[in-house]
Amino acid sequence: MFDSDFGPDPLALLTREVLRERTPALIAEACAWAVGLSDQPHHLRVRGRVVTTGLTIGARAATGQLLSGEEDGRLELGDARPGSFQDALNSVTADGTLIAEHFDREVVEPFVLATCVQAAERARDTRAAAWSELLDELGEDGADLVEVVRVAEWEAPLRIDAEHLVLAALGAVPLVEVEAEGLPLSLVRAAEAVTRAAAPPPVRPAEPGRPDELAGALFLAEAALQGSGLTLPVPLAQADRLLDVLLAEGLLPEEVPALLAHLPVEPVTAAEVRATLATLGPGL
Repeated sequence: MFDSDFGPDPLALLTREVLRERTPALIAEACAWAVGLSDQPHHLRVRGRVVTTGLTIGARAATGQLLSGEEDGRLELGDARPGSFQDALNSVTADGTLIAEHFDREVVEPFVLATCVQAAERARDTRAAAWSELLDELGEDGADLVEVVRVAEWEAPLRIDAEHLVLAALGAVPLVEVEAEGLPLSLVRAAEAVTRAAAPPPVRPAEPGRPDELAGALFLAEAALQGSGLTLPVPLAQADRLLDVLLAEGLLPEEVPALLAHLPVEPVTAAEVRATLATLGPGL
């Protein structure tokens, strides 16, 4: 695609480089996320219906039985060692989804997006000519790095790489050992969440030129956030819930993008909400 010092696809190469550098952090986050899985009720899909086995995931694993069933599951997660982290990922939850789906949404996707943004920052800061060429090709101005990553579609292949790294490191490890390894970081993450929830949202100074017509909608949005139970500033993992909260408050879809810049929302979360609204279109 590009004739530059990055090679044929410069940012794609950089994302993999940055992912390799961040692999220890990815594994640590995966372990921290796994904490508590053993205490969850174990379910199986039997003749199309999800039923509880009466055991916890940990108790089932302790007996040496597979956690995942035969009726569903991902092929790449098959042939797992009973009671392993890979086996747990392939098991079904009460709502019929796989634990792997929750892991992808809550760990892999946010981590990969952050990795892509870091790669974009490195490209912008260290290889200006190639970065400019990249922006010209994509038709972007580079002001929103998350949007550059989205338009270039570099996340999907990197998610596959990230999943492979996690499975290579943790797939065959007993779930209880993964949880034990992740407990310290899990406690840190829990403390951070409590601190963010207890802290008042940052006071945002009035912005020059801010249209007066936003005032009413902004008041509604701020009130909705305060009573929503969402973490503030709202992280990427809660982007869908944020959009639901705002729309439930009566805000119009076309009002939401302009409001996001004035709300306690992380930049990557705002970009995700805007992207969701764009895919839904005006007929929402």
